[in-house]
Order: sequence, then C-alpha cells, then structure tokens
Amino acid sequence: MNVRAQISMMFHLDKCIGCHTCSIACKNIWTDRQGTEYMWWNNVETKPGTGYPTQWEDQDKYQGGWELNGKLKPRATDKVRGLTNIFHQPHLPTIDDYYEPWTYKYEDLFNAPQGDDQPTARPISLITGDDMDINAGPNWDDDLSGSPVYAANDPDFADLTPAERLAFFEMERMVFFYLPRICNHCLNPCCVAACPSGALYKRGEDGIVLVNQNICRGWRYCISACPYKKVYYNWRTGKSEKCILCFPRLESGQAPACFHSCVGRIRYLGVVLYDADKIEATASAPEDKLVDLQRDMILDPFDPAVIAQAEKDGVHFSVVEAAQKSPVYRFVKEWGLALPLHPEFRTLPMLFYIPPLLPVLGRNNGDTYHVDEGGDYFGSLDKARVPLKYMARLFTAGNEKQVRTVYEKLLTIRLYKRAEQVGDIGAEKVQEMLQATGLTADQCEEIYRLTSLPTFEERFVIPPMHREEGIALMGDPYTFKAETGVGFKDKPERGL
Repeated sequence: MNVRAQISMMFHLDKCIGCHTCSIACKNIWTDRQGTEYMWWNNVETKPGTGYPTQWEDQDKYQGGWELNGKLKPRATDKVRGLTNIFHQPHLPTIDDYYEPWTYKYEDLFNAPQGDDQPTARPISLITGDDMDINAGPNWDDDLSGSPVYAANDPDFADLTPAERLAFFEMERMVFFYLPRICNHCLNPCCVAACPSGALYKRGEDGIVLVNQNICRGWRYCISACPYKKVYYNWRTGKSEKCILCFPRLESGQAPACFHSCVGRIRYLGVVLYDADKIEATASAPEDKLVDLQRDMILDPFDPAVIAQAEKDGVHFSVVEAAQKSPVYRFVKEWGLALPLHPEFRTLPMLFYIPPLLPVLGRNNGDTYHVDEGGDYFGSLDKARVPLKYMARLFTAGNEKQVRTVYEKLLTIRLYKRAEQVGDIGAEKVQEMLQATGLTADQCEEIYRLTSLPTFEERFVIPPMHREEGIALMGDPYTFKAETGVGFKDKPERGL
C-alpha cells in the first residue's frame, strides 16, 4: 500500500442553476490575457449538448484518453507517432471547435455622426482584428438553444433510440440539466504521460496537475491526449495552459475562485487518501468495473493501518485529519452517491458528480413519483424523462446498474424527507426503501443536511499545509511519477 493524498472535488448537479458565475470568476482571475481569450478553464455546459469544445466526448474524433490494448497507452500518441507528428497534431480541436473570440467596434457607436439610423457595433475577431460573423460561443447551446441543430448531435445519444432522443426536445417538457466542468486533476493523467518535454506534472503533496511554463515547448500533445479537453494552447506565448485549481488560494487556506463564487453551492472540496499501487490495475480494468475499483482505491482515513502507512509515506497528519473531514470522501466512498465523468477514458478523474434527480423525475404523467402496482417507488426510474442509459453513458461507462443504484439512493433520501415533512408516504414503505438501498435514517439526515445546509467550512475542507511544508515532507512534487504513465521518465530534482 502506497498512501498518497489528493485534493478532490464533488459537484451536486441537482443544485446547479446554470448561472455561469463560476466561469466568470475563473475568467477574470486567470484568463484575461492576450492569447487566452478563448480559454474557459471552468465552463458550464447544457446537457444534452455538444459541449465545449464541440463534441469533446467523441474520442473517435479527438483520440483522447487511454486505450487498453494489452497494456495502457495514450490513444493520441506513442514513441513513433510522437516523433513523426511532433510538428503536426492531427486530432487537435480547431478554433471552430472552440469558437473564434470576438469583441466589438465600440468606436462605431461612440463616434457615429448624428442621423436617423441606429448605429451598431460590428463584431471583430480578437485574433485577427477582422470583421466576423458570430457562429459559436463557449455556451452556444445553453439551455438547449438551437437544440435540433446542436444538442441533437450530443455524442451521448449514441445508445438511445430515435424516440428517446426526440423526447428530449419536446417543447412541453424540454429536458436538460447543467454540467460544470474543470480540470479533473486525474490520478492517471494522460496529458502528463503524453508530454514529450515533461512540462506537465502532478504535485506530490496534493495531486494537482500543473504545467511548467519554463519547460513547455508547445508541442500540444497534452491537448490531444486530454479526453476532457481541459488543456489549452496560448497562441500568444506558445505555451500550454490549464486549470491550476487555484493552488495559490489553496495554499493560503482559501477555496478556488469557482468554488468560492458558486451561487448554487453545488461545489465541495476535500482531501482523499488513495493507494497509488492500485493505479495501473484500476485503470486497466473492464469498463463496467472502473467506477467500483476507483472507489476501492480511496482509503479509509480512520483506519489505523492507513494512518500508520500514510505517516511512513510522508503524508502529514494534518492532511489525514482533513481527509477525515472531507465531504468528497463521504459522498464518493461512504455513501456512494458521486460518480466520475466518463470513467471509460481511464484517467481516473478526481472530480465527481452527483447526477441530477430533478430532470429525471420532474414530471411523470402528472405524478411526481410513479408508483407501480406493487407499490414500488423505484418504478419511477423505469419511466424517467431522461433515460438512465443516457446518465450511464455520462457517469458509469454505460453501466446502468451502477447509475440506477445512485438514483435509488437519491430517491430514497427525497422520499424519506417527504414522509417526514409532508406525511403522504407510509413509514413502512420508507423503511423498505432504506433497507433496499442500504441507507439508514441517520445517513439520510446527514446527506440532506450536507446537501442543503452545509457551512462554508464543511463544503471546503482544505488541509492547513503550506507549499514549503509540502516540499519538505514529500519532496519536490515535480519528480512524482504516475504508475502507468507511458512517456514518463525519471527527472532530476528541480524547483518550480
């Protein structure tokens, strides 16, 4: 057992209102420079939808993530292709896949002569300075805008029947939800493994994935290799840039900007301890076992054996204490409610999502909760507005049983509180649901409280350890080597 600490995140999608406040907070702090106009380290997508960059989930197009062919290797590159394609990346998103950033000729408004016609400010490209027509944006299909043209091309529709696809876009029910995305700071990051210059690295003390700008040569293999397309190329500096999880804020005890500014309070942050010896075996597992094995990697921070091994491996006890209070650990490991996004990419992402219950069960033949002839409230899931196989495609690599288990727990918690506050559901039925899902009444109360009434300190449990202490305890994190990192090589000690 090799105990490591990882700063992990959890987003509760039932609480996201799609206000994009998180995106603007990140944009104002980190990407307001020339060359970063099109970068959105944090973005909020409407699902169903093609996302940003468009159809980023389609790895037949972008060749991101890992492929399992006897052993793990990046889909985008290997030693031969890495040499032959070093000056040309055939699978990179183009500016049209993102969008061409623009501004307006405001002087046409300010300096327009007096006349009968209303002056207008023409859009101009921030890249070329030429006049342009706006054809796309970072949230172009927001709230299903233009859904027959854009959202209907969602790659996650692949497993749905034509009737199920059409049901998303019926005007009387318009089913959609929001999916905020940042860098997942994966345990097995393909971007790190694919970088020829070794500029990307994973910090040893907290697992944050960063880019060393002094070493980056702009080969852009990281962009091709990242299946979530959360690494960007700065055309001005010729360097790659990405979400840094606001590590300067974390080191001073503050939450990342997008977390701190979240209006819906959907975001949770905490430390989890994991067994690094299991990285290769977990990432190489069959797709239907990836979620369960990733959960198994996360260690119990209250286990004396784990605490003792963590001390031997250089994990400070303050980090272990933070892991014991981590809301991410509770939602992911203890309660089994949060799931990774597209685990089939095999990067072992450390951003987890609680799938949304409201769009699934918001209305069902006029009855919020469908009860079948046997009195089964879980029958609602079989008549869901959003097919469970769509959610399974997003969060469990197509394993409907795993995503159904999460929804059964969410439904049990909701009906437990409904029975308590409204009283229209019998106590016997609630008890049956609790037994079926393995939840207890105390757990339902705690999940409800931590979902709806958490304090700031409960949502963001940041270990009280500064950067200098981390280097002293764990060594220079630049030398951290992922177990399955094809393309990794031993590097000399160097500062940041």
